[in-house]
Amino acid sequence: MTAPVLQVEGLTLVAGDAALVEEVSFAIAPGEMLALVGESGCGKSVTALAIMRLLAPAIRRVHGRITLDGSDLAALDDEAMRRLRGDRMGMIFQEPMTSLNPVFTVGEQIAEVLRIHRGLSRRAALGRVAELLDLVGLPTPAAQLGRYPHQLSGGQRQRVMIAIALACEPALLVADEPTTALAVTVQAQILALIDRLRRQLDMACLLITHDLGVVAAFCDRAAVMYAGRIVESGPAAEVFANPRHRYTDALVRTMPARNPPGEVLPAIAGQVPPPGSRGEGCSFAPRCPAVLAECARLPALSGRPHGVACWNPVR
Repeated sequence: MTAPVLQVEGLTLVAGDAALVEEVSFAIAPGEMLALVGESGCGKSVTALAIMRLLAPAIRRVHGRITLDGSDLAALDDEAMRRLRGDRMGMIFQEPMTSLNPVFTVGEQIAEVLRIHRGLSRRAALGRVAELLDLVGLPTPAAQLGRYPHQLSGGQRQRVMIAIALACEPALLVADEPTTALAVTVQAQILALIDRLRRQLDMACLLITHDLGVVAAFCDRAAVMYAGRIVESGPAAEVFANPRHRYTDALVRTMPARNPPGEVLPAIAGQVPPPGSRGEGCSFAPRCPAVLAECARLPALSGRPHGVACWNPVR
């Protein structure tokens, strides 16, 4: 079996006395795309920032291990982590409109990665930048080098962000809602591009999203998060064809493709409980239509390859 590029084991993050993420575990193999799915506030983005060691000072890790190619990231000093980011680890952030520096050309911003991590001269780096812009599908790439972010559309800016993340052909790409604020047609193009590149470069990819249609179309496996915990995980096709956790089932029922055209889409009553008010048992119990007495206790994730943490799963 191929060794995973990324291994997250029992990750627990807290802010003050409140747990943001609890006992999160998953692994991603070379060339594999894993989706981390759930509503806003479930802990997806903070998990990604923990992997990249970009957490805010107020958030601390109290338990768990994150390894990249077998190396414990927590054991690395700040300088060693800076050498990894942009080289062996790349990240596409949520908002392409604000992730680029407005006072530097896109050519300079991509070239910076190559100059820092590969030691290329400015001329050599800019030559490689043109190749990267062509790789991510920007037309007339050489003409784009001198343009500033405000001169590009949202979709073009996101392609530049992808070029920055992929400049050094990382072993791991973390894509945190990479199509936020983009038009639907551009979203499809960006996701297809990421899918093609991770296969082409044999790159492990963690995709953070709340769009289940995207997961079904592009991902190999899915992990569903709720209130800081993974409540269901397995092959993406299996998880969404046969959801077992009541939360996953409720999410799938809200998909437009699962409902007749013209009808109001079903919604999940209530909201994700904030950190510090999640109780001792199943956090989804207050919103669940099939609560049992056992739900007052926290269920463990069990079952392979399709695991679920639910006392009363969908049969």
